[in-house]
Amino acid sequence: MKKNVLEFLRRGFVACGFGPIVLAILYLILQHQANLETLTVNQVCLGIFSLSALAFIAGGMNVIYQIEKLPLMVALLIHGGVLYISYLGTYLLNGWLEWGATPILVFSGIFAFGYLVIWAIIYSITKRNTEKLNIILKEKQQSAEDNSKEYLS
Repeated sequence: MKKNVLEFLRRGFVACGFGPIVLAILYLILQHQANLETLTVNQVCLGIFSLSALAFIAGGMNVIYQIEKLPLMVALLIHGGVLYISYLGTYLLNGWLEWGATPILVFSGIFAFGYLVIWAIIYSITKRNTEKLNIILKEKQQSAEDNSKEYLS
């Protein structure tokens, strides 16, 4: 357990530094798309702190897949749930998403779709790489069997 907590903290602190960078990109996009001209000091500080915290959580949460006792589906649900709550809270806190049923439902749908697409891509890449490794392993085993037969002959 201690190892997982330390790994969570390590990954979180590594990712934490990317929060302000993401925020700067977000503010540039908002400036060009939503005619955002000025920000208050409070808005900037809240954005920096909240995006740093979000990056910390998102970076650290990947450690959940290293917990061997946890079934994959449970890990996916915990990971997705924590990320969903973190993103939703950050967006609402910063005023990037309006309070109300419709905006939150739209956000939820987009989040769920994006999360599923990302995991489908990860699954397909992992499956393809596993199949390649299995083919290589079978070839090596076959080669070793052939070599041992030649040696015995």
